[in-house]
Amino acid sequence: MGMETSGTVISAKKQWWLKVNTRSLRKGTFDGATFPYVIKVSYRVEGIEYIRRKWIKASAVCPSVGTTVKVVYQQSNPKKSRVIC
Repeated sequence: MGMETSGTVISAKKQWWLKVNTRSLRKGTFDGATFPYVIKVSYRVEGIEYIRRKWIKASAVCPSVGTTVKVVYQQSNPKKSRVIC
């Protein structure tokens, strides 16, 4: 990984099927529950647009749609990338 560019978050979806309980004792089903997100980031390298997905932990803050994030990619193969939030 060597080159850097900026990408834009184009979608953020909450993963309702993966519930993380933050309390040991709950009164209701979703009392103290948090959910992870999957964000979709769009970035451009040499005029070609690429899309990358990334899981965001349930305890982390999810970037909102339209936010700019940093993307690190391989110069030889820009499809291989890593999103840094």
